[in-house]
Amino acid sequence: MRVAVYHKNNDVRLEERPRPVAGPGEVCIRVEASGICGSDVMEWYRLPRAPLVLGHEVAGQIVEVGDGVTRFQPGDRVMATHHVPCNACRYCLRDRHNVCATLRTTEFDPGGFAEYVRLSPIHVDRGIFRLPDSVSYEEGTFFEPLACVVRAQRIARMSPGTTVAVLGSGISGILHVQAARASGAGRILATDVSERRLELARRFGADVAISASPEVPDRIRAANDGRLAELVLVCTAAPPAIAQAFRSVDRGGTILFFAPASPGVTFPVPLHDVWKDGITILHSYAGPPRDIEIGRDLIASRRVDVASMITHRLSLARTGEGFRLVEEAQESLKVIVEPQR
Repeated sequence: MRVAVYHKNNDVRLEERPRPVAGPGEVCIRVEASGICGSDVMEWYRLPRAPLVLGHEVAGQIVEVGDGVTRFQPGDRVMATHHVPCNACRYCLRDRHNVCATLRTTEFDPGGFAEYVRLSPIHVDRGIFRLPDSVSYEEGTFFEPLACVVRAQRIARMSPGTTVAVLGSGISGILHVQAARASGAGRILATDVSERRLELARRFGADVAISASPEVPDRIRAANDGRLAELVLVCTAAPPAIAQAFRSVDRGGTILFFAPASPGVTFPVPLHDVWKDGITILHSYAGPPRDIEIGRDLIASRRVDVASMITHRLSLARTGEGFRLVEEAQESLKVIVEPQR
């Protein structure tokens, strides 16, 4: 089978490898669609493990089941999540699946930028989800990234009527805008340095789109009856946006950091203001199985429109081009690789 092997962002090579075979308790999936995530182009994260086959936003059709598998059969249309929690440790039982020791040890064989992937028994048990008939393979690739957004807004206690500011209107930011709208948010304000992405933020549900500048907090007040945002979702690791988050949150509000920073990066926190104004600071990573189910239902019900977010559909041989598009963040919003093309 063909695989796209990542060496670095500008070096993704098409290679031939044997097709994986499902062992006891395992399944093999023919990959129909695989999304390129923003984390795929974070070289500080990927290069230490390169070369490898990336791709964790995967949907396809089961072509083989191993001995003992009874829940699935060949022909089932599914999506799979690469990181799966144990659901039994003290962290999972406290709804902290994101720090479960098992979570980051589970991987696809080889990865979603391949024609086929093998899924382990733990994936079969709790990491595979059937696609509703109304949901395409492309839309299925969004279950996992939307689940991450669902979890973030859940732990931030986003509720109907909440004023939300989304700093950074890339793929994650647009999903946050849509999820907040689906959950009944009050006013939704979005920022970005790109005018094109501000237009997309408006298209997908932001009431106000603000060009990223030092005046962002003032613009939020002007658009929100003189108040700052009750919930600020930081979907970029850019230092100016991080600084703006602390100046854009209302008294008693919450800042949630969604985008990761590279190891060693630090940022000064205005501790006095955080204490004085009762600000809650959170971060979020991953989406447990229950949040994947919620994301699936939001997509199936069309309350979140992911199909319209796809800007590029590429063959496996063009995966390197997809990485370039995502890294440059100019022409693309969501890039989907279709390994069977």
